[in-house]
Amino acid sequence: MATNYDDLSQQVLDLDSDVRFAGVANSKGELVAGGQRDNVEEMLSGDDVKMSIHYALQKRELYTNLAYKIGAEKSSITEYGKVTLITIPINSNELFLISTQPRADYLKIIDFVHSHISEESK
Repeated sequence: MATNYDDLSQQVLDLDSDVRFAGVANSKGELVAGGQRDNVEEMLSGDDVKMSIHYALQKRELYTNLAYKIGAEKSSITEYGKVTLITIPINSNELFLISTQPRADYLKIIDFVHSHISEESK
């Protein structure tokens, strides 16, 4: 049974109060599921969100070029001063994107997402 990404996004938001955003982007850079936690100040909006997704997809492509030597990417964590961005490849066309407060327990969050993405999606 395929994973419902809106449900999974909500579960990630419920998992940890430090999660600001959880959702899925497709290879075109479009958000296809998920959203931001209520009552959280938006740091990016409009074109800035699209640019952030574009950069995440671009980074994934760079790592994909090295996969034959180092193995497939399982996740990527980028810590900034105000936020931590986590990307988790779902399949060749989709990325699970998570934004957290700095210093959130991102390994717990990553493990949770990995355990809930169905094998059909890989």
